[in-house]
Amino acid sequence: MNFLEQTIERAKADIKTIVLPESTDMRVIKAASMVLEQGIANVVLVGNRDEITDLAGNLDISKAMIVDPVKSEKYEDYVNTFYELRKAKGITIEKAKEIMKNPVYWGVMMVKKGDADGMVSGAVNSTADTLRPALQIVKTAPDAKLVSAFFVIVVPNCEYGHNGTFIYADSGLVENPNEEQLAEIAITSAKSFKLLVQAEPKVAMLSYSSYGSAKSELTEKVIKATEIAKERAPYLLLDGELQGEIGSNSTFSGKIKSSGKPGCRSG
Repeated sequence: MNFLEQTIERAKADIKTIVLPESTDMRVIKAASMVLEQGIANVVLVGNRDEITDLAGNLDISKAMIVDPVKSEKYEDYVNTFYELRKAKGITIEKAKEIMKNPVYWGVMMVKKGDADGMVSGAVNSTADTLRPALQIVKTAPDAKLVSAFFVIVVPNCEYGHNGTFIYADSGLVENPNEEQLAEIAITSAKSFKLLVQAEPKVAMLSYSSYGSAKSELTEKVIKATEIAKERAPYLLLDGELQGEIGSNSTFSGKIKSSGKPGCRSG
């Protein structure tokens, strides 16, 4: 069972309510229809009911909840909650009313208020426009020192990673992390791997050098970040700095010293 199949099975076993705020995008409508048909999750679509149903056409989204923020009985409550959260930052009640008409802000507020378990966004909205409402309303976990991003990469027929499943971070948010940030990214990404993949993470701190084979400010930063991460999270199977080689015969051939195993090779 691959990572996607495993995730779907876990979702079916514990049905959650997921908000999709980008409900005027056909890809989102199709995804909602598939999720509902397969019984993966309850779905909330945010927007105008007539517009959404017209766009769906023959796609069955009859089991989805459709919420138009300005027509919702919870609109005033959400507005007041947002105002209280952000008034110290200069937000007025009038501005809060406008902001809560935004589907992404509305979706995040549903999660904040316990009316949904999660939100999926980014098909239309930029990373910044997706992340900003989450940081303003839900905020970071108490022990999180920064917000970072990762990709889940699944390599078919691969004996390494966890059944070929890897997380690469930071892959789109912190452009040039310093050594402290890099260590924090490694630790939090390992937590995310364990949560998502349900397996113990093995962390490789990547560079263009392996154990001092090259020397520069960049490699020194990774070496120092590795030391910091090991000190802060001694329980992690973590090593570095390691070079990830990409070529015709390999997808990743760095080695984690403690395991002695090379990465995947495509042949």
